[in-house]
Amino acid sequence: MSAELRLIGAEELRARLPMIAAIDALETAFRTLDPGTGPLRTSLETPAGSLLVMPAFGEAGVGVKLVTLTPSNAGRGLPYIQAGYVLFDTVTQSPEAVLDGTALTALRTAAVSGLATRHLARADAARLVVFGAGVQARAHLEAMCAVRPVAELVVVSRSAGPAGSLVQAGLERGLAARPGEPESVAGADLICTCTTSGEPLFDGSLLAPGVHVNAVGSHRRDARELDSETVRRGRVVVENREVALAEAGELAIPIADGAIEAGHVVADLAETVRGAEVRRSIDDPTVFKSVGMAFEDLVVARAIVDAPST
Repeated sequence: MSAELRLIGAEELRARLPMIAAIDALETAFRTLDPGTGPLRTSLETPAGSLLVMPAFGEAGVGVKLVTLTPSNAGRGLPYIQAGYVLFDTVTQSPEAVLDGTALTALRTAAVSGLATRHLARADAARLVVFGAGVQARAHLEAMCAVRPVAELVVVSRSAGPAGSLVQAGLERGLAARPGEPESVAGADLICTCTTSGEPLFDGSLLAPGVHVNAVGSHRRDARELDSETVRRGRVVVENREVALAEAGELAIPIADGAIEAGHVVADLAETVRGAEVRRSIDDPTVFKSVGMAFEDLVVARAIVDAPST
């Protein structure tokens, strides 16, 4: 193993690459590169949850993320998602860095939603509703504020303590922040679902015209955060059609029920970044369904490693 192998922990990772820089790095990558440079993730069920293996290669190098999903960790005060990431050089394939994969996942997931929001949400979107109050919810607050003039925050969560903490984070940003209920979506310009729920979080018939929804919590065909009505009404964008149709319950379930067809997906994220027209009018709801791709981890990991030291 190389003597120059770098270990990048969560604190250094966040300091080296601000959210807006991660969004910009992904924008460049989706605009210029092929996102399909890795297989579908491999999932192994374990006694405590799941182990995921996510490899990818490309101009940024060769990398692999190992992820554990542990539902019982909430009761221990530990993250549901924990991970490690190894980045290798493109040419020599020598290991360059080992990164805190949990922090990397939080950053890149929210940054991908930020990129989608940059291209799909109305320019004046200011009212944000976030479902969940954990690591991803907090990261998504940062991402939404990076790309839109967010002025109001409503947090919908069953966990009163974390919800209060996220509301306080919004207040510290100068937002009009408060806890809310699922029906709060009726007044939203932006909605981010960042939960571990396997069942729809709100009634899609309540959505206001022109709203944009980012759904990131689920990557299983038998679980979803959005109901069929939200997906049916929405102009849907995914990271990659093959991956989304294979892994996203938000698509698989309404397709199986006959509510939509596979062709309901308007564009993938690369097509959107490259100028595909998604909205037919300003009143169209838009939906970005993310399941996470190894390509995104590789791009953001490379940007972190190459960023100037602070």
